[in-house]
Order: sequence, then C-alpha cells, then structure tokens
Amino acid sequence: MLDMQRTYVKDLRGNIGKEVLIQGWVKTVRSHGKLAFVDLRDTTGKVQCVLNKNPDFSPESVVEVNGIVKKRPENLVNPKIETGDIELEVKNISVLNRCKPLPIPVDTDGYEINEDSRLKYRYLDLRRERMSKIIKLRSKFIREIRESLYKENFIEVETPLLTKATKEGARNFIVPSRYHHGKFYALPQSPQQYKQLLMTAGIEKYFQIAKCIRDEDLRADRGYEFTQLDLEMSFIEREDVLALAESVVKTSVKNVGGVLRDEKFPVVGYEAAIKDYGADKFDLRNEEEKKAGVLAFAWVVNFPFFKKVDIKDKAEVEDSKSGWTFTHNPFSLPIPEHEKWLLEGKNVDKIITTQYDLVCNGCEVGGGSIRAHRPELLRATYRTMGYSEDEIESNVGHMLEAFELGTPPHGGIALGIDRLVMLLAGEASLKETIAFPMTSSGRTAVMDSPETVSADQLKELGIKVVD
Repeated sequence: MLDMQRTYVKDLRGNIGKEVLIQGWVKTVRSHGKLAFVDLRDTTGKVQCVLNKNPDFSPESVVEVNGIVKKRPENLVNPKIETGDIELEVKNISVLNRCKPLPIPVDTDGYEINEDSRLKYRYLDLRRERMSKIIKLRSKFIREIRESLYKENFIEVETPLLTKATKEGARNFIVPSRYHHGKFYALPQSPQQYKQLLMTAGIEKYFQIAKCIRDEDLRADRGYEFTQLDLEMSFIEREDVLALAESVVKTSVKNVGGVLRDEKFPVVGYEAAIKDYGADKFDLRNEEEKKAGVLAFAWVVNFPFFKKVDIKDKAEVEDSKSGWTFTHNPFSLPIPEHEKWLLEGKNVDKIITTQYDLVCNGCEVGGGSIRAHRPELLRATYRTMGYSEDEIESNVGHMLEAFELGTPPHGGIALGIDRLVMLLAGEASLKETIAFPMTSSGRTAVMDSPETVSADQLKELGIKVVD
C-alpha cells in the first residue's frame, strides 16, 4: 500500500488538482484504444478513473488507485452520478484481490434472480446499488429513532437473549442447557417481561433496538427473527404513549426522506376499523398516494382483550386452557370500566383492553398497551385462560412478585423496524431490508443451518435425537 492516507469517493470533489489514494471495487471496465475507463465504487459512491493502458482485472475486483482528481470537460459531465463532474487521472493502480466470474450478477436490481441464489451469495447481493441503499436507509432510520428518544431522556438497556418461555402467541425457540440436563432456555419472543421489570427497577423511560425470535410460519412480511424498537414508560396513560411514539415515528421517517400522508395520525376504534375497512390493518391512501410511496399511518384502539381460540393455530391452543386467549398479550390492562369484569371473570367477550396498534399502508407496524401492574389483574387474565393458581405461579410468578414490590403504572409499545424500513424503501418483502435473512424454508443465508450436531455434543447436552 502506498504511504498516503485513503480518501473516500464522497470527498474527492474537495481535492481537485490534488493527488489522492482511493480503494474499492471495480464496477465497470471500458477500453477505448489507448485509454481505459474504470468506474470504482466504495461505500460512499463511485467515480470514473482514466487509465492510459488496458487493465488486467475484471469487474468486482478490489483495487487501490493513486491519481490526480480533475474536473471533467463540460461536454463529458455525467449528471446522473454525484461525482459526474470529476474523474481520477490514474498514476498507479494495484489489484488487492482479483474477482473470479460472479455466480450471480450484481449490476441489476436483483429481482430477476431466484431467492435461494441471492441468499446463498448474500454478501454479493448486498453489493448491488438497491440493496446498499436499503442497508444505509435502515442504519440512518435507527439512528434517527435513537436520537429522538435520547432527547426525551430515554435510557437504552439491553435485555437477555437466554430467557424463559413466555405466552406471547407464538412458539418459542428453545436452547438446551449443558449444566442442567433436561432443562431448556427460550429465546425471547420479545423483551416484554424484562421491560416491565425495568419499570419496577425505576428506569421509568426505557428503550432498546431489540432482536426478537419467534417460531412461526414464514411469509413475505414475517420471519423467525425480527428487530423492533421496544420502549416502555412509567406513570403514563395511553395518550402519552401515542403522542411519544407518533413524534418519534414522524421525526425519524421525515429525516430519512419519507413522506407522510397525515401530520397527525388518525385514531380509529377497532369496531369502526372492522366496519369501515373490513380489517384492523388498513390502507388510507388513494391510488395517487400509493404511486408516490406516501406513508399513511393511523392508530387503532379499543381492542377486545380476549378471543376464542383458533383451533388451527397450535400456539393459541397451547397457550389457552379454557378456549379463551388474549388478542395481543396477557400483560395488558383492561380499560378502567372493565377491570371489575376481568377480576370477576364476567363478560369475557366484552372486555376491552388498553391495547393500541399502529398501522401503515395496510400493515401493522407497531403495537402496545398500558400494562397490568397489580398482581390481581395479571392473575385474573391467566385465570380467564384457564390456568390454575399453581400454573400461574409457574408461568409468571416472578412478575407477580415484582408487582407486589412497588411497580408503578406503566405502558409502552414495540415498533417493527424491518417492516417500517420495508415501507420506507418501497419494498414488498421484509427480506429486502435485512442483511442476512432466512430463506422461505427457514434456512440461514450463506451458512448452511439448521444442521445436525455430533454425537458427542448431544451426549454433553443429555439429548437423544429420535426419528
């Protein structure tokens, strides 16, 4: 490597007439007699390099270029790229790593390539311009969210990945314990219980960009792993959470270039949503707004607390012992006028919860509630689902104990980062917003997993695999 500090492509315009060193990937090579033109890109952009000889490397090779930054003649300016008014007159070029013929092309938008190939070579797929823009959009969006919450005096706290199985409407992924044979950890479906315990701890304003893991059926807008903005606040009511979340979403969306349909998000009752739109996830946009990629957010409130178990949903069947299960999560608080019904186990089908969902363009992008913070309310929810006192203690005894030790009123929300970025980027699949998503059959990208493990590993864990 030459004894010169590297310059990024985005900074070349400030170095006109100077000698610089740049490094990156060869995007294209064009030979014209005694001259050759190489488009080189790094993470900040691309620039044309002019050589007085034909290069001996192929596109996607990694190179280092030493040259002088020059302004292009007016008639050769390329207005389509940010550096289209400059070029690099090459003095020396070194190949850092040659690239063999690519197994998939990276100079298209990638939609024409089958999913298995794109995910097998995801590290190549991410080189394409469309995917690079999405990854950068995601990073900037998360940064904007963090900055918005820091300004509101929130504290970022990480919660455990090895935890206990919870009743949150999906199957848990379980992890065997090497020290405690026959016992298992669970990967978190969400940080729900931990964030409530942080309210007991006096944190008051918590947030986390949390990884959540659920063993549920895969589809375009759902995967085993997803990322959510998780936040919780003490001493608040529903309107406080809606106002805070709406402010964070609006600021973050606009700061990454998103266009909002409504500056104030409409609030729609659950029954009105079903009556007027036929679903609690609806799209308020007209055709012109859809073509323009406008984002139409709305709140849905006043959900039923309980519903009859869907016998086709194995997770619901397993969660309930009475034929009733929660519509969102068991830790929600009913509206004040229905607390007595919950405590007495009456009018189960009529109990309204403090749950609220945020919807956008026909997708649910967030949900939360004011939480039960008194033990008798959480007990009543589990009794409604048919749990005995012993079963309640086994499942949420730690929460009940915390609720007897000074837990304040609290509530919060979780917003789906993957889904919000999908809508911001105008994509139809969550996989386009995740660096290394799983395949449609639940296999990992690039690495071949799940896979078998050795007999010695199984023995150490105290596990036998049966056909």
